[in-house]
Amino acid sequence: MTDAIVRPLNGHTIEKLHPIPPEALDKPEPAPAAPEETTVVEAVDRPDNPLADWLTVPDAPVLPAWARSAASIKANVGAFVRLTWWQARYHGIRTPKYLVKTLLLAARGFYRATVGLWPTLSAQDHSATVKALRAQSKAKPEDIELALRLQLAHAKRTETRRWRFGAAAVGVAAATIGIMLADPMLQVGMAGAIVTPLAYLGRGKNTQLLDQGAPPLRVDMSAQQLNDALRAAGLLKSGRATDDERDAPRVSCSMGPVRDGRGWAVIFDLPRGGGKTASDVLAKREVIAQELGVDEIQVIMSRVRAAKGGNAGRVSMWVADDDPYLGTPNPSPLAKAESFSIWDPIPFGQDARGNRIEVPVMWQSMFFGGLPRRGKTFTQRLMTAAGLLDAYVRHYVADGKGGADWMPMRAVAHRLVMGAEDDAIEALKAMLRELLVEMERRFAILRELPTSICPEGKLTPELVRLKNLPVIFVTIDELQEYFTAMEKDDRDQVINDLCRIARRGPAAGFVSNFASQRPDADSVPTKLREIITLRYSTQVVDKASSDMVLGKGKAAQGADASVLSEDHVGTGVLVTGPASYVTVRADYLDGTGFALLCAKGRSLREAAGQLTGDAVGDVTAAADAAGIKLAPILTDVMEVMRHAPRMFTDELLGGLVNIDEDTYGDFNAERLAAELEAAGVKRISKQVKINNKGGAGYQRRDIEAAVPVEILLDPNAK
Repeated sequence: MTDAIVRPLNGHTIEKLHPIPPEALDKPEPAPAAPEETTVVEAVDRPDNPLADWLTVPDAPVLPAWARSAASIKANVGAFVRLTWWQARYHGIRTPKYLVKTLLLAARGFYRATVGLWPTLSAQDHSATVKALRAQSKAKPEDIELALRLQLAHAKRTETRRWRFGAAAVGVAAATIGIMLADPMLQVGMAGAIVTPLAYLGRGKNTQLLDQGAPPLRVDMSAQQLNDALRAAGLLKSGRATDDERDAPRVSCSMGPVRDGRGWAVIFDLPRGGGKTASDVLAKREVIAQELGVDEIQVIMSRVRAAKGGNAGRVSMWVADDDPYLGTPNPSPLAKAESFSIWDPIPFGQDARGNRIEVPVMWQSMFFGGLPRRGKTFTQRLMTAAGLLDAYVRHYVADGKGGADWMPMRAVAHRLVMGAEDDAIEALKAMLRELLVEMERRFAILRELPTSICPEGKLTPELVRLKNLPVIFVTIDELQEYFTAMEKDDRDQVINDLCRIARRGPAAGFVSNFASQRPDADSVPTKLREIITLRYSTQVVDKASSDMVLGKGKAAQGADASVLSEDHVGTGVLVTGPASYVTVRADYLDGTGFALLCAKGRSLREAAGQLTGDAVGDVTAAADAAGIKLAPILTDVMEVMRHAPRMFTDELLGGLVNIDEDTYGDFNAERLAAELEAAGVKRISKQVKINNKGGAGYQRRDIEAAVPVEILLDPNAK
């Protein structure tokens, strides 16, 4: 007998067959071994299991849709309070109308009560006897007994009428006198006790005392409206003309539509067989909004992923009653905080439904983009502001515009670069070189540490203090100003340095925080934007510009900043992952609040021994600490000349206007010289020479000479 090759059957391995020796054929077969005891486990889905249908049913929520989260409960309780207040005002203003209507009903009820009581008051029960006897008397006028009985019955009826009308009159008189003599509040109660039953008696079949008040909903939604909107958007088949409308394809709603706060919430599944997915629904946001009669900014849609019980065709939709991103901005909780840990998520803002949005920044890099004057810099400063309240965060800041937005950081920043002039560009390049050296130094330290201290080769909160390795926050605003002002070689080098910091820096405790007004390929290269993990965009002009900030294809997924308007200042689309995004109304922190946080951050660092770099020699902060008031023109000129030992007058005037146009917009050379002379500046020479070119100007040493000696001798100013 030869070997045979046997293929696996139904996934089970079958061993290869071998030839049987002839002598084995003559041997008796051994007795079968006793069967081993086995444990029989009944499968849940066996057809003979009577509990199969129950055991395989997935868990279903036991709470109604509005009570499944604290945020939803809060929103709906708030909606109920607003509805109650609206109803109170609606019916309160109609109280006179309701009073008149009640009195008219009471009059009708009095009439009906009188009509109903008249037979009793007029002794109609005796009148029947009188009428019967009178009829008999006419038939037998000679019957004296019958006449006597008629006379007695008539007298009895008269007597009954008298005491019944008398009792009614006494009752009415007593009630009237009692009401007149009672306390005013008791009079109202007694009148109500009388009028209420009369009004109830006077009601008609369709009588309604109160008007049916319902607050006008700006947006209404039903399952039928949702299906019609999706069908108009081409997401549902229309069906054949001969089909019954009920047989047309429809979505199945696993929740709602129900009122949820200031809008309607619904979760629905697209029908199978239509070839449409949740992504197709998100791409049709504008059309769906039009069919529902709202603006697309009011339609908030997202996919429901498998982790939350969803599938590729399940969509969560919330339609707001009005624009959810308008109104008074929410103040940042950082403004009142005494300290903050950068390792915690940073409070950032609120979404359309009022849910708090917090952003973790450790191990991340950030990019902010959008049109000018839409709150981009204010939003970017929120991230840096959180780092101000952590003494073990070291700030490196560069502002290509060189305006007043980042000026308060001079009290805290280890390195501060203002403007995009030649000297500032050189300072930026030096700052990046310093950062790269520090990054490599940290990696060398982390590599030598045992896994018990540094298990993942990354910076930890314990290592920050143990090895004095503070988190480094790299903030660069107006990137396009630097790139457009650089030569090609310098530009390529700076881009490579920024890419290395954004790509490798997070593991060493570097947090990149970049921003640009024009996120195109020329101003901010794609190779830099593509390695950024967190992106935020305020209003942009079109979907292409939105994708430049938020990532390619994000607008088609629903993350589209072009739907925002000029009224949405401080509102933008935040992308936190390949399929995660949310439109956020950022918290508000004005320039004064940011300056106060910078002063607080300086105090925290001085107490922790973490004040380093340029901040140590900041003259303005040292003057404030010493209680000495420097002339504003003096501090502003020193800030403009931060990176230049000398500067021409026209360039200095331009820098001052960039800092504060309202104050320095009308300055000329003569007024500038007069203001500086009044502040104590004495120029050794009115001419300066820069790059072999001479002209009127100032030297920084002359400006610094006007600073009081006690500030310059302060060790904190060294």
